Amino acid sequence: MIEPELPGWGDTRPLFIFDHVCVLCSGGVSFIMKHDRTGRIAFTPAQGPLGQQLCDHFGIDWNATYVFVRDGRAFTKSDGYFEVARVLGGWWRLTLVFRLVPRPLRDWVYDRVARNRYRWFGKTAEACQLLTPDQRARLV
Repeated sequence: MIEPELPGWGDTRPLFIFDHVCVLCSGGVSFIMKHDRTGRIAFTPAQGPLGQQLCDHFGIDWNATYVFVRDGRAFTKSDGYFEVARVLGGWWRLTLVFRLVPRPLRDWVYDRVARNRYRWFGKTAEACQLLTPDQRARLV
């Protein structure tokens, strides 16, 4: 279902909501930003006001998954990454072939990594520490 207007966000472009103290998550955001050279995707930390408001709106526990909001819909886990690939376009669309892997299996792997992300990859002392100053400027 498409929401006419999302709280605190006009949904003018896709938004990636992520855990800003997670090394893996911040590294993933940095990677996406490097490949999104035209700035089609906006980013916000889940722990910030906008991230919390949108997670509450969609009924999503940000500690269990990141959230990718596009066209009034929230995508999580493996489906969210496929939506990111669609937005990035070009060669990234080739990754959509992995949708052939059944969602329960894809999300089972995602859940294992998400549950252990701090233990395996660590936490940063400062929010978004892995992002460059230019990348931090892209946060909303």
